[in-house]
Amino acid sequence: MDERTSLIGQEELSYIKGTLIVTIFHNDENLYNVSRIRIQETDVATEENEMAVTGYFPRLHEGETYTFYGRLKEHQRFGRQFNVERFKKELPQSRQGVIQYLSSDLFHGIGKKTAEKIVDILGENAIYKILHDSSVLKQVPKLSEEKAESLVQQLREHEGLEEVMVQLSGHGFGPQLSMKIFQAYKNEALQVIRENPYQLVEDIQGIGFNRADELGKKLGMASNHPDRMRAGILYVLEQECVQLGHIYLTIEQLFEQTAALLHQSRHEPISELDITRELENLKADKKVKLVEEKVYIPSLYYAEKGVAKAIDKLMAQTQYENQFPESEFLLALGELEERLGVQYAPSQKEAIQKALMSPMMLLTGGPGTGKTTVIKGIVELYAELHGCSLNPKDYKKDNPFPVLLVAPTGRAAKRMSEATELPAVTIHRLLKWNGQEGFEHDEEHPVQGKLLIVDEVSMVDIWLAHQLFKSLPSDLQVILVGDEDQLPSVGPGQVLKDLLQSKAIPTIRLTDVYRQKDGSSIIELAHFIKNGQLPGDMATPKPDRSFIKCQSHHITDVVQQVCASALKKGYSVKDIQVLAPMYKGNAGIDRLNAVLQELFNPASEKKREIKYGDVTYRVGDKVLQLVNQPESNVFNGDMGEIVSVFYAKENTEKQDMLVISFDGNEVTYTKQDFGQITHAYCCSIHKSQGSEFPIVILPIVKSYYRMLRRNLIYTAVTRSKKFLILCGEEEALRLGVKRHDDASRQTTLMEMLADRQFEDEVPFMKDANIGMENVTPYDFL
Repeated sequence: MDERTSLIGQEELSYIKGTLIVTIFHNDENLYNVSRIRIQETDVATEENEMAVTGYFPRLHEGETYTFYGRLKEHQRFGRQFNVERFKKELPQSRQGVIQYLSSDLFHGIGKKTAEKIVDILGENAIYKILHDSSVLKQVPKLSEEKAESLVQQLREHEGLEEVMVQLSGHGFGPQLSMKIFQAYKNEALQVIRENPYQLVEDIQGIGFNRADELGKKLGMASNHPDRMRAGILYVLEQECVQLGHIYLTIEQLFEQTAALLHQSRHEPISELDITRELENLKADKKVKLVEEKVYIPSLYYAEKGVAKAIDKLMAQTQYENQFPESEFLLALGELEERLGVQYAPSQKEAIQKALMSPMMLLTGGPGTGKTTVIKGIVELYAELHGCSLNPKDYKKDNPFPVLLVAPTGRAAKRMSEATELPAVTIHRLLKWNGQEGFEHDEEHPVQGKLLIVDEVSMVDIWLAHQLFKSLPSDLQVILVGDEDQLPSVGPGQVLKDLLQSKAIPTIRLTDVYRQKDGSSIIELAHFIKNGQLPGDMATPKPDRSFIKCQSHHITDVVQQVCASALKKGYSVKDIQVLAPMYKGNAGIDRLNAVLQELFNPASEKKREIKYGDVTYRVGDKVLQLVNQPESNVFNGDMGEIVSVFYAKENTEKQDMLVISFDGNEVTYTKQDFGQITHAYCCSIHKSQGSEFPIVILPIVKSYYRMLRRNLIYTAVTRSKKFLILCGEEEALRLGVKRHDDASRQTTLMEMLADRQFEDEVPFMKDANIGMENVTPYDFL
C-alpha cells in the first residue's frame, strides 16, 4: 500500500517533508502541536518554502527531519495550515547527522563524545543496528550498561511512536485518541490492543465498550471471552452510576443489562454462568464490591459507608443538649429579634434552638419558607450565646473564624454570603482542593471551626459528601440546609433525601410560606408544582409571572422577543436568564445561545472575537464555567463575562487567549482551555441550581419530553426572584408536572445509617470524586 494512503477508508493523503523552524504551541497533556516547518519536499501545490503543521504529536526537535501525512486546510485567520493525521521522523543518514541526533536532548546521558564513539564503532547505520540488536552497544568502550539500556529504551520509544500511530490509524483511531493510547502504554500500546483491546475501556477516556468491542471482534475474540465479559460488566456498572446516579445495581439488573450489551453487537447468546464467573474475578481483583446481592463500584460503597460512619460519630456528641438553659436562649433570641427588626415564626424559633442544641440538624423547606432567615438567626445567636465576634478581622491564623459557611457552587456560596454578611465558600475551597493533587483536608488533617452550615445539600453527591464529612473534627456542630423537592445531585447518590428518610438526624421542615404573603405568585406556583398540580389560572398573566403559548418551532423567536423587551425596560443581560433542559434541537440550549448572543452581544468591528469550533466568543459575552479550576478560584457552574481577547500574534505565548471576569476575579484561558466554558445566555436547569436570577425565562415544549420531570420544572421555577416567563405548550408543562421522577436512585446510605455497622474499614480515598464531579447524566444523551 502507498505510504501516503490513509488506513482509514484508503483515502490518499498529501505529505510534507521538512525540518522544524519553531514550535508555536505544544500541549504537554494531549500533545496538540502547532509548528512551522521548512519544506524540503512535498506534493502540496505551494510556492512557499515554509508551512504551519498542526495535529497531535510529540514535541518536535530543531534540526530533525520529519515527514507529515495529512491534508491542507484554510484557516480563516491563520491562512493555510497542514492538518497532520500521522507522521514519521526520518532517521539521519550522514555521520554528522547521527552524532547530532544521538547527542540531542532526546537521549539523556549521551553527550557528543559518546555519540561519536558509537558512530565510530557501529557506523552511519548505528541507529538501525541498535534497534534490531541492542547487544551491539557492548562493542562501544566505556559505555555503561545503564546508559546503554537507557539509550535503547529511548530510541525504541521515539522510533516506536510512528509504528504505533500507523497501526492505530488502521484500527480506526484518529490522531488524538491514538496519542492518548500511546501516552498510556508507550511502546506496549499495540501489544495491549492485540492481547486485550477491552483494557482501553478502563484506561482511556473517550473509548467506550462498543469501540473496544469492534476491535475485539476483528481480532477474533470469542463473544464469551473473559476480557469481554469483564469490560461489559464494568461498563454497565459505571454508566448506570454516572448516568442515573445509582450507588449500586442488583446482581439481577447487572446480569440483564450486561447480557443485553454483549448481545447487541455479536447477536450471540451470553450465558449467566460466564458473567457470574467474571463477576467473581472482578470481586477478587477488588474492582467491584458485592454485598447482599448488590454490586457496587468500590469508591461509591466506601463513600456511603464513610458518610454514615462520620455522621454516627458526630451524632454521638452529647455536650450540646443542655449547654444553654431555655430561659437564656429565649432572652438572647428576643434581643436578636429586636436588633434585627424581625419576628421569628414558631417553626423558625424551633429550628434555631434545635440547631444550637444538637450536634447535627437538617433544615429543609421550599422557596419562601425562610431558610435563609433561619441560617442568619443561627449564626447571630451562636455568636451571642458563645460570646464570640462575627468580624473575621478579629481572628488570626492560630485562632480561626469559628463559623464555616459553605455551598456546592460559587454562586450558591455568594448568595449565602450576601444573606449572612459573612464569608462563605464552596465545599471544594473549604477542603482546599488542588485539582489532580486532591484535597488537603481529610480525616488526618480536618478543617478548623466550631459551627458548619452547608447550604444547597441536594446538590451534593456521595463522593463530595464523603470528602466533606471525613474532614470534619468530631466536636463540630453541623447544620445541613436544602430543598428536598429540587433535583438530586448530578453525581451519584441522593444524600439529602437519604438523610431525611433515615431520621438519623434531628430535622426541621419549614412549611409556612412568607414571600407568598407579599404577593409572590411564583412561590405559589412552585408549591402547586411540588404537589404535582398547576393552578387553575395558569394561563392568566400575573404581575410577576406569565405564560406565552407557542409551538416548538416558535420558541427561539418568542424567547428573543421576551429578552428584547426586558432590555428595553432597563434590565441587563446579567438579570435575564433563559433555562432549558436539553442542549440539542430547535428549542435547545445551543440554538438559544446562538440566537441570544446576536441579541445581547452582536458582532461589531469594535469587538474582538475568536472562533472555536462552531462557536464564536467575543468581548462582552456571558459565559459559564463547566469544570472546577481551583487554582484560579473558579468552579463548575460559575458565570462570568469575557472582558478581553488576545490574538496569538500579540503575546509571547503565541496563542489566542480569552480573559474572563468572574465577579472581578479575572482568569486567562488559552485555546486548549476553551472547552471549559460555554455561552450562558441560556443554560441547563441543572447548572442553574444554587442560583437565583431577577428574570427567568423557561421554555417548555413536548420535544423536551424525555427530560420533563416535576423536580426539574420545580427547580427551574424556583430560580426566579422577581419575574418568571414560561413559554411553549401548556400540555407539555402539565405532563411534566404530573410526571414524578420515576428514575429513583438506588442507594444504601439510609440502610447504613439505620444499621450503624461499620466493621468494614473505609479506605482512604484522597480524591475519589476527581474527574466525576463535572460529569452529568445529560452529557450522555
